[in-house]
Amino acid sequence: MTSDALTPESSAEFDLIAAAIAGRTGIPFRPRAASPVGGGSIHRAWHIDDGSRHYFVKANALAAAPMFAAEAQGLQALSAAAVVPTPTFVTLGQTPTQAFLVLDYLDLSALDRAGGARLGAALAQLHRVSGDSFGWREDNFIGATPQFNAPHPGWPHFFGERRLRPQLQFALQNGVDKALVAKGYAIIERIGGLFIDYQPAPSLLHGDLWSGNAAQTREGTPVIFDPACYYGDRETDIAMAELFGGFPSSFFAAYRAAWPLDSGYETRKPLYNLYHILNHFNLFGSAYLGQAQRMIEGLLRELKR
Repeated sequence: MTSDALTPESSAEFDLIAAAIAGRTGIPFRPRAASPVGGGSIHRAWHIDDGSRHYFVKANALAAAPMFAAEAQGLQALSAAAVVPTPTFVTLGQTPTQAFLVLDYLDLSALDRAGGARLGAALAQLHRVSGDSFGWREDNFIGATPQFNAPHPGWPHFFGERRLRPQLQFALQNGVDKALVAKGYAIIERIGGLFIDYQPAPSLLHGDLWSGNAAQTREGTPVIFDPACYYGDRETDIAMAELFGGFPSSFFAAYRAAWPLDSGYETRKPLYNLYHILNHFNLFGSAYLGQAQRMIEGLLRELKR
């Protein structure tokens, strides 16, 4: 097998991964090539193949095993909804030094106008898959950060206590000024003010829908991946899709045509994106602190009106 800057370093590690693939599929698999795949900031990834079958492998230290298990569960939940295509889960496991996740490999490219429109319409259908309460069957991860999902019947309570409060606590541990964290806690105490005339249903969410987690196949079929699934307000997926850019305008237009957003969405959008900006601060450092501070101050002004 050939490799380009292959990590795990030894071919023996890939032999173990190949054996796991064969064990799950029931077909012998002897990879002849492994090519690194970029795009991720947390895990390492490769495209491996035997000339006819192609797989996508993600690997990290053994401590990452729960992250891969949660990702597999999320992909399977999205697949079961049968609305938006996802890479097919193959297997996961561990070598002596690595945890790994294996998916079917897809040759993907950035969403174009048509692909964006297809994804927007499909995402609206996905959001119509509803749960009994807000949350998920177990905790999972947003990036490498734990995401707490104990179910609750009330959305404002769930988002304040399961999303914002943990991120604020992590931020305090990571050196954020106590006064700013206290302002974040004040938002949680007043959060109901953003939901006076709005009661969202618990929609099945991707949960981490930035443009790097969506693409299209050569045939133009949209695909989503790297989920952080839970049942929540559908506005959160749209808010994050807007946060970092990268989605074609056709995506948003098609979504709104299929299921218009509530008139209060623009007011709640900073609340939902504060979760992700705090998470980026906790994962990647101070470059996101100023943005978090501006969002907190803006939300407090809105809640004092």
